[in-house]
Formats: sequence, structure tokens, C-alpha cells
Amino acid sequence: MREFSVPPVVSVGDAANLTDPVWDNAETAPDFVQFVRPVPGRTDDWEDVTCRQFRDEVIAVARGLVAAGIEPGARVGLMSKTRYEWTLVDYAIWAAGAVTVPIYETSSADQVAWILADSGATACVVESNNNALCLTGVRDRLPDLERVWQIDAGDLDRLRSDGAAVDPADIDARRAGVRADDLATIIYTSGTTGRPKGCELTHRNMYSDIANAVPVLPNLFHEGASTLLFLPLAHSFARLIQIGVVAARATMAHSSDTKNLVPELQRFRPTFVLSVPRVFEKVYNGAAQKAQAEGKGKIFAAAEQTAVAWSEALDSPSGPGLRLRLRHQVFDRLVYRRLRAALGGRCRAAISGGAPLGARLGHFFRGVGITVQEGYGLTETSPAAAANLPDATRIGTVGRPLPGVTIRVENDGEILIKGDLVFRGYRNNPEATAEALDDGWFRTGDLGRLDSDGFLTITGRKKEIIVTAGGKNVAPAVLEDPIRAHPLVSQCMVVGDRRPFVAALVTIDEEAWPGWLAGHGLAESTSVADMRDDEALRAEIQQVIDEANRAVSRAEAIKAFRILDRDFSEATGELTPSLKIKRNVVQETHAAEIADIYEH
Repeated sequence: MREFSVPPVVSVGDAANLTDPVWDNAETAPDFVQFVRPVPGRTDDWEDVTCRQFRDEVIAVARGLVAAGIEPGARVGLMSKTRYEWTLVDYAIWAAGAVTVPIYETSSADQVAWILADSGATACVVESNNNALCLTGVRDRLPDLERVWQIDAGDLDRLRSDGAAVDPADIDARRAGVRADDLATIIYTSGTTGRPKGCELTHRNMYSDIANAVPVLPNLFHEGASTLLFLPLAHSFARLIQIGVVAARATMAHSSDTKNLVPELQRFRPTFVLSVPRVFEKVYNGAAQKAQAEGKGKIFAAAEQTAVAWSEALDSPSGPGLRLRLRHQVFDRLVYRRLRAALGGRCRAAISGGAPLGARLGHFFRGVGITVQEGYGLTETSPAAAANLPDATRIGTVGRPLPGVTIRVENDGEILIKGDLVFRGYRNNPEATAEALDDGWFRTGDLGRLDSDGFLTITGRKKEIIVTAGGKNVAPAVLEDPIRAHPLVSQCMVVGDRRPFVAALVTIDEEAWPGWLAGHGLAESTSVADMRDDEALRAEIQQVIDEANRAVSRAEAIKAFRILDRDFSEATGELTPSLKIKRNVVQETHAAEIADIYEH
């Protein structure tokens, strides 16, 4: 067993709550631009929202909620894409003394019904007609749900109008009544198995997490910093950035249209971004594919090799040598600055979480001039428990514990976390709570190792460990992550539990497919289904698998694979909203392919 602890930098007082920074900013820096949002009716144009304006808008919506009968402690659902109004409503719910229950706007009707019923929500804010129709279809299963407001139907304006009759002093009283240990939000884990569990997070949980993260991440959170948030705010990781931007008095814009993300990044020019590894993989893969299509594949390959070598040299005592520095300068002009320009030109740092990024991609982006700081945490830990810091980075790890956090790795490899950021339990589920919490320690279910300097490396998920028929334990992530990083691969899932050997299901990246077809003289209309047994395609995937197999023993190596006709998706239920594979669903959906592997 190994344990590493970092003392807190900030302690959250018993009377503090998450709305305090909004009011503090409005008093100390009223004219500072806190948010940038689309001009109503002109989505191609943006306008500033100052700290004072944001506080006043929060008060106006909170007064409307009070006028509608929302009581302190009441649960209010919030189902919307990432947009300014999501943040506004979130803080208004808190200012009214109530509890926010986020719902992914892509959730199924059954998921919406379960979350609202289990949380006991009495009201819900939805974004669109589709969300409203989804809710209408399950309204008969929600006897406690009294009110529904729709953002796109102008209901926030009606809330503001109705709230005019409520004394603003009532909001001051509501805020003053919210204590640090009161419930702030119930976030339902998207769940790779079974029904989502409602994680109950208090104001202290979330406030202590971000209050201790901001001081040690000055390159990200500082006055004048800015970010374009495009991950779903129903995800705890994006939510942490939201409250971090407010706490640090930085500036944030919202984006939900990932198809237009590059133009919006170039227009907003953020200083940092938050994303999941799959997005960074796509940025890299897209650049590599574009270079190949333009006949510059060799140049990009050399630039990539130089970027990785440069980053690796930064960690050595002597640093990059003269020849490497010269090569780096050449490729900076030819390649790297174009990649930075795709993020707006000012971005020099990024945060990645949710899954391992991989050391090579981490070195590549740092070599390009964009340091991707990997972190680690779970919804149950508010969520950030560890992170690579500007003055303490070790690529390939998820960093050290953040201030106020203790991380322990038990003898079986399971990671345990302790600190004020650990949630208080699962909603209406004492059995799961008792299983997860042990004398203040949260049992993550993740596997990892701590080095002597406190850097944590994630090696897998306890429940995902495959035990072959021969009794060999296999951690899928060690094999899946490097395979998934290949430009042609979208997803990879290792199988083999209680089977004679390890195998893999592989899906092809839809964006990379046309380029691969063109490079092999094939018609663009050719589908993956037509080609999945093609020798050239299988040879390329086999090469990727051979590379991954080098990281494991022969008993753990992938012996066979199948290329699937289509990619996994959230729509088919095979991916969570945070793009994690639902293994049980994939195994059920593709049972025939898996069976075929072991029959031949």
C-alpha cells in the first residue's frame, strides 16, 4: 500500500456556498467581463456579460423561481446543451436555495424519468421542443414534478417577469440560509452498467475542490484567462470549469455546436480549453490526415517525431540539444503554429480528463506548444482529485493529488481518495454508499500506482479486469488506449473474460475512412462493411495491435480481432455521454461477432 497527501491551500468556511464568488465579483470587479454569449436573434454575434450583470441576472431568475414556489432544498432538473443559460439557471437555482439536477440533453425518456423521479425533482428547466416532448412523454411517471420551463420558448423571460413581485432581499435571505454542508447538486453518473446513481455533492465538496485547484493552476485560472466550454455541462468535469471561471474571475463562452468548434475557437481565442482525450486524438488525427492528403505526410511525420523528442528532452536535466532546437524552430514555422492557430492562436494549455490521453499524444501536444495537463477524478470526488501542475508535470501520469486530497493505492491496486471533495453518498441507495465509502475514503474502483513523488498512473478499472480461462488478469486500458490513438481507429474494446485468449473489437474512424480509401485507390462510396475483411485494412489494424501487444505479456496479448461494420455511438447506447464504452451493451449488441472469434 502507498499513500500520498497534499495539505489544503484553502479551507471552506461553514457559511460558504457556491454563489459567494458571483456576489464577490459583482462588488469588487463589477465591469469585468465574466461571460461572452450570443446576441439574442444573432447567433453569429456575441456580447459581453459583466460580473455585475451576471449577478443581477442570477437574482432575477432566482426571484422567478421563488415566485413559482421553489422552496429551499427543492430539486430542480436542468436539461440543456452547453450554453450561457445553463450557467445562469444553475446559479439561480443555488441562489434560491435549491438543488440542481443536471440531465444530459441526449438522455433517453427512461433516463429522464428515472433521474427526475429518483431525485424527487419538483420542477425542471429544459432547452428545446425535443426536450419538452421527451419530458411530456414520461410526465405520468413523475407525480412530484409540478413545473416545467423551456428556455427556447422564452420561459426565462417569464420567470424574470413573475419574479418582479419578489423582494430582492428574499434572495439575500435564501443565499444566507445555504450552508457549506447543504446539498448543491445531484449528478447522475452516466453509468457503463446498470441504472445511473445519483451522486449527492454539497457546496463544500465542489467549493473546496475548485478553491484548492485554482491557486495551483495559475496558468489556467487567472484574471484575464479565457476558455470556450464545449463539453456538456451535465458532466461534472465541465461543471468544475464553470465554477472555476467564476471563482478565478476569468472569462468563458459556451459552445454546443462541435461541428463549428474550430471557427468559434479561432474567433474567441481562448487561453485554455477543456476536453476529453478523444477530442485531442481527433485533432492530431485530422492534422495527420490533412497532411497526407496534401502530399505532406513525411513532413508531418518528421514534425511529430521532433515535437515528441522536444517534449521528452524538456524532462531531461540537459534539455533539448542545439540540433533539436533548430529542427523544432523549423517545424514550428511549418506545422506547429498552424495547429495552435486552429485553437485560436492564444491557447497554450489544455486540461484533459475522463480517460488516459497516452504519453505520446501528451508529448506531441507539449512539443507543439500546447501543454495538455492530464487530471483525474470522478463525479463522486467533485470531480478533480489529481492533476499535473505547471511546476509538477509528468506526462503519462494524471499528476499528484490536488491540495486537500489524500490518495491511497491499496495492495490490490485500487485507488482510494479522501478529502472535503468526497461526496456524501448516493441518492436513495444506502447499499451502494456503504460499498463506496469506508471511513471517509472513497473506493474509486479504478486501478493505479503511485510513485515516490506522488504522481498517479491509472492502469485500469477493477470491474473491467478480464480473467481469461487460463486465469490471467488483463487490464483492457493498457491495450485499448494505444490502439484507439491510431488515426484510422475510432474505438477498441478488448474481450476475453473466461475465454481461452484475449481478442478485440475495432471500429473505424468515419473521418479517416475516405482518406484511407483514396490512398488505396478505392471509391469513396466504399463502406467499412464492404472492406472489413480486406487484407490491406486488416494488415494496418494488425500492425497497430502488434504495437500495443508489446506493452503486455504474451498471455495478455490480443490474439484475434474483428473490424465492426459501424462505430459505437451514444445513440445506440454503446457509449456514455462522456464517450466511455458501455461494455455490457457492446458485448450484447455484438455477441455474434464475439462468438465468431472464439469459434474459429
